Amino acid sequence: MNISDNARIWIYQSNRFLTTDEEIQITDQLANFTGQWQAHGQTLTALGEIKHHLFIILSIDEQLISATGCSIDKSVSLIKKIEQQFGITLFDRFQVAFRMGTDIKCCNQNQFIELLNNGTISEEVIVFNNLVATRKALKTDWEVPFKESWHAQVFL
Repeated sequence: MNISDNARIWIYQSNRFLTTDEEIQITDQLANFTGQWQAHGQTLTALGEIKHHLFIILSIDEQLISATGCSIDKSVSLIKKIEQQFGITLFDRFQVAFRMGTDIKCCNQNQFIELLNNGTISEEVIVFNNLVATRKALKTDWEVPFKESWHAQVFL
């Protein structure tokens, strides 16, 4: 699906990497959901995807139809259902995903701070800013040095 760079997004980071089988099942659920996702009876132009075996991303192109509170609530219900079905956590904003060389690692805030303090990683480490709000920002501002991220303001 071709979706605008201005499309609104929500990123949900798992507390663990998904298996191939889990990704297939979740991708099917996302496709079914986004294909029927509506706001005030009108179908939204939407996309659901998984990136890096860790992030579930929902996008809505609001150029024609905007999301509503009810439509957003339905997406949250879907994400909660996925959490329960696969035994994962998707709403913990203090889970940190970061790059270590070419690998992506995931840990909680305390573990991340410990890695900083013991010198395993530096403030230059690339973290994923899951608060980006558009497809364009996903391309340009999703991966940023820790020292320039919201994480640094909250964790230090």
